[in-house]
Order: sequence, then C-alpha cells, then structure tokens
Amino acid sequence: MTRIPSLKFWSKGRPGVLALAIFGVLAAPTARADATLDRIKGRQKLTVGIILSGAPFGYIDPQTRAERGFNIDLARALAEKLGVKVEFVTVTPPNRVQFLQQGKVDILIANMQYTEDRAKILDHVATPYDRAGGAALGRKDSGIRDWSDLKGKPVCISQGSNYAQPLADTYGAVVKGIPSQPESMLALQGGNCVVSVHVAPTLKLLFADRPDEWKDYAIVIPTELDPANSVIWLRKGERDTSAALDAAVRDLHGSGAMLAMAKANRLVDPTFLAEEQRKFAGQAKP
Repeated sequence: MTRIPSLKFWSKGRPGVLALAIFGVLAAPTARADATLDRIKGRQKLTVGIILSGAPFGYIDPQTRAERGFNIDLARALAEKLGVKVEFVTVTPPNRVQFLQQGKVDILIANMQYTEDRAKILDHVATPYDRAGGAALGRKDSGIRDWSDLKGKPVCISQGSNYAQPLADTYGAVVKGIPSQPESMLALQGGNCVVSVHVAPTLKLLFADRPDEWKDYAIVIPTELDPANSVIWLRKGERDTSAALDAAVRDLHGSGAMLAMAKANRLVDPTFLAEEQRKFAGQAKP
C-alpha cells in the first residue's frame, strides 16, 4: 500500500509548499461552477417549469397549440441571454416545488411570489421580474367588500398558493386548496366558495377576454392581498446559476425588453416594470 507523506514531512523545510497545499484544499470547492449551470451549458438547454393557467402569464394558444404568455417570453429571453435553447415543462401549484427539487426542471417561472417560507427551502434570483398581489373574484351580489368580510367563509385558492396563510391567519377565512386556478374558478361558479383568490393580473384580464361568461362576477375587494415580488426559483446553493440569471433579468429590465414583453402580453398594470426599467436603465448592455 502506498503511504501518503505526513504534513510533517511536507512542512520540513517546505513551508511554502505546505501553505499552497492547504490553500488548494480549502479553495477547491469554491472554484467550480454549480452543477446546474454546468448542466445547462453542457447540454445547451435551459429547462423551465411553467404554469399554463391563463393569460397574461402562461397559456396554450388555441390556434397554434404553442405556449404563450409573459412567463414564456421571459424564459425564452433568459435562454437567449445564456446562449442556450429553452425547454418548457408544465407544472402545477401542487407539484412545482417537487419538480424543481427532483431536478426535472432547472428553474421555476411559475407565478410564485417571494415568501420567507419558500426561501427556507429554495433559492431565488435576487431581482424580481414582476410584482403581484391577490385579487378576490366573487359574485357581484355576494356582499363581500373587504378582506375582513371573508371571516368564517369558504375561499378557493390554488394548492400551494402563498395567499393561504394570510387568508386563514389574518382574515379567518376557511381556505379550500384546489389543484389549479381554472378548477378553483369552477368551484366558485359551482357555489363551493364565496370568492376565488388568485394573482390580480390574471383575474383582471379574465373580464376583458370573457365578459359574457363572467357578467355576474367582479373583483369584489378593491385592494390586493399581500402584493409581493414575483421571482425565479432555484434549488438551494446554486449561486452561479442565480448570478447569471440575475444579470440577465437586470439587463432585460434596463433595456426595456421586460416592459415590452409585459405590454405585448397585456399585463394590465405595468407600473412596477416601468419603475424597474428606470432603475436599471444605466446598467443595460448595448
């Protein structure tokens, strides 16, 4: 069996060698890029988990059967910035975190606002790509006018929604987690809840696109629930991937491309994105 010389041997008359050896051992783990960025570059493909629950964020074009929406355009723009192709994997609110942690997708752009609970188990890209709060869709004659009116009443949400906690803990609602946003809204129409709570831009666009179907309904509460930053989520410890994507998001904001994508997808209120454009305008690459 080959014996490895002891540190005593190496240190005798060779203090510089010993120092370099120790430094190399300590520095080695930080010299590598994280595995996800290596994999993305190696296979020349960014795999993105997306939710196809409706415009403006993600949906299937009825004519072409292609994925469309703001989140879709963002994923394509990020892949282009990284110099790779993009692949979409459809996820749902109940399984999106599982898909990410199991490595079925590299990142999530899946209508997930930042929360401290999510940040305990996942990492995220520091710069948000949007900001959204929850809106309450209900019948016009429901009598619901404020979030406090939901106390003791059944409220439908998507499973895994960040609105579950404030609805239950702050306003005392009886929260019903439904597998998807469309199913949650069907439950509302079926009388299983008094309101259905989802991201405001989606519900606002719903009335513009399908006024006859929803003529008896309205966004019954004028304020949004817990507005928060929409961010891109990654697995824990993927610092290089996060840094590369953060630089891309900042550039998309500063160049105006992010705002243009939002307007092209009819995001109802792009005020936040206009502010982000001004914030990062001087940093955008030509």
